[in-house]
Amino acid sequence: MNSNLFISKNNSALSKLGRLLDSEAYKDAKYFIVVDENTYNCCLPMLVGKVDALERAEFFEVPVGEEAKSLEIASQLWQTLIDCGADRDSVIINLGGGCVCDLGGFVASGFMRGIRYINVPTTLISMADAAIGGKTAVNLENVKNPVGFFSMPQAVCIVPGFLSTLPDMEWLAGLFEVIKTLLLSDSVLFNEMISVVSSPDCFDEKKIWPFVSHCAEFKSNVVMADPREQSIRKILNFGHTLGHGIESFCLEEGKPLPHGVCIGLGLIGELYLSVKKLNLSRKVLDDYCRIVRGMIEIKSLSLHDTESVMKYIRRDKKNRDGLILCSLIKDVGVPIIDVVVNENEVRDALLQLGKL
Repeated sequence: MNSNLFISKNNSALSKLGRLLDSEAYKDAKYFIVVDENTYNCCLPMLVGKVDALERAEFFEVPVGEEAKSLEIASQLWQTLIDCGADRDSVIINLGGGCVCDLGGFVASGFMRGIRYINVPTTLISMADAAIGGKTAVNLENVKNPVGFFSMPQAVCIVPGFLSTLPDMEWLAGLFEVIKTLLLSDSVLFNEMISVVSSPDCFDEKKIWPFVSHCAEFKSNVVMADPREQSIRKILNFGHTLGHGIESFCLEEGKPLPHGVCIGLGLIGELYLSVKKLNLSRKVLDDYCRIVRGMIEIKSLSLHDTESVMKYIRRDKKNRDGLILCSLIKDVGVPIIDVVVNENEVRDALLQLGKL
């Protein structure tokens, strides 16, 4: 099933969502909105105020960030749905960033063998990537997303006005996911993005919106071509093999970094591997590293740290037959999937962080 993608440079996407929920297909629906503390305070009033069908919705508040993505929280939500009389016509609305969308989609996918859900992303990273595509998951201990479903949302409603609520770190996390998609898809837009993120006012929704719109539509098209990640959809994992390893390591150390920032660091290593294994121009890596240095303090990994990261990379669900597989790029806009990378090559790539 393909999702409706409601996206516009103003906030009219909410009007489209309202018309969908007023349609015959939703006449018997009960609505349950999943929020975290941030979206409850900053975003829920706009959503309910603009979409009449949600005025009497129940809402569930979950922890902020990766802490929400657990089987314990999912179980609590399933029990609450039962207590509130949810049935197979019920609809979950996920109002939040990638963690809320992942968790809410997972809960919807498992409840009564699957009920409908809709994502209303509120962060840059979820608008450009995480809310689109029907991958739902929770974490186990420090391992990212090992338990989940492919389950498409009924709709994804992207509202630029929510970007004004974001703190700087959420902007940074989203910018890295946007840059990843531009590296996969469009050299012209990638070069334009370099100029934007090099400017002092890069946290500007009007400047960023054309890139967000491109990324959302690009991912939506990739997902429609390969919903269950058998072929072309694997390109979207660029930066994620190393990035997820870094993210899990940081969680283990008790010093978590936002998902998007970890993907940004993972891209350094996977661009380096692209140079070494696919003859990507070194200029692409250098250009990317230059803008990263201007955005965040790059985490250096010791040899001991690298072995800890390797522990998680070995468990990556994209691996096959004991082989580490990465999606890399031969050129900007020319991704290559299932590139076999040995452990020493991964270690070398991780150690590049310390050289920046």
